[in-house]
Amino acid sequence: MTKEELCKLKIEPLQETAQKRARERLDAIAKPLDGLGQFEKLIVQIAGITGTDEVQISRRAILAMCADNGIVAEGVTQTSSDVTGIVAVNMATGRSSVNRMAAVGGTEVFAADIGICTEVDCESLRKCRVRSGTANFLSEPAMSESETLQAIGEGILWVKECKEKGYQILGTGEMGIGNTTTSTAVGCALLGLAPEEVTGRGAGLDDQGLERKKRVIAQAIQKYDLYRQDALTVLRTVGGLDIAGIAGIFIGGALYHVPIVLDGMITAVAALAAERLVPGVRFYMIASHLSKEPITRRIMEELELYPVIQAGLALGEGTGAAMLFPLLDMALTVYRENDSFDEMEIDAYERYE
Repeated sequence: MTKEELCKLKIEPLQETAQKRARERLDAIAKPLDGLGQFEKLIVQIAGITGTDEVQISRRAILAMCADNGIVAEGVTQTSSDVTGIVAVNMATGRSSVNRMAAVGGTEVFAADIGICTEVDCESLRKCRVRSGTANFLSEPAMSESETLQAIGEGILWVKECKEKGYQILGTGEMGIGNTTTSTAVGCALLGLAPEEVTGRGAGLDDQGLERKKRVIAQAIQKYDLYRQDALTVLRTVGGLDIAGIAGIFIGGALYHVPIVLDGMITAVAALAAERLVPGVRFYMIASHLSKEPITRRIMEELELYPVIQAGLALGEGTGAAMLFPLLDMALTVYRENDSFDEMEIDAYERYE
């Protein structure tokens, strides 16, 4: 992936005929109009993404990008970078929170090493490491432009492979100590927000740690004049390899017509970066939940996405996406199996615009 190739990517609009058929089908079911609320919009959206009103999401997976962040050296986290590799292995071998939750909904989980600091010996962990963690962005840019583009390309490639294997919908996940700092920095720069207003506690910083985190982000934005920079520059300067890789997953979803489900704040920032890099990608995104990290709401507003689950989740790993899939299954059961007004021989509700 080169910058020129990235700039040339064009996203097709959603398939209108499939969306129209899905809406008509929903309205013909013997239920109140829009009775399934946001889920009706999601069904129509998925129909438009995939090009058919026969919406199927039974073959699904969560793709988790795992990477370390040099900014941890500034004391913005409670734990060291060693934790990233440990949790990544747990995710790859089915022993982490996302695996337990995904199993309930029949969802597979795959984890990738796109930038873990330490060598990880695990056959089931996808190997696509761009470099061993990013640099401390307070001292120098987190990564080079070519490394950032390589990470984006890895995300796109992963979606292509999943599409070829028959996966119908994908969720995003991540693991990387320090990535609420990198993602907040990217989000603030792209949206022109002050870190003091939207920086959260991540995995549980105390007041002193939170103030340090805010200062670090503010200093970096000022140092690199990030409010004036393009998305790729912001991403390579203060972002993470996991964020860049997930941005690639969102771009890949739009290119290969696969719905991509956001998890929490880190994946939301990656989604925002993807939309800034390749406009139109957002129409292929589905928001699972509204993270309690403050910046997430601003990103959802910018992308015009509506998170279905609003429960103050902050578990990460792709757990919010795992929670959404069974809810979609329930809505799709009504969509596919309920009798129509005609079959029940009763008058249908009329839609008044």
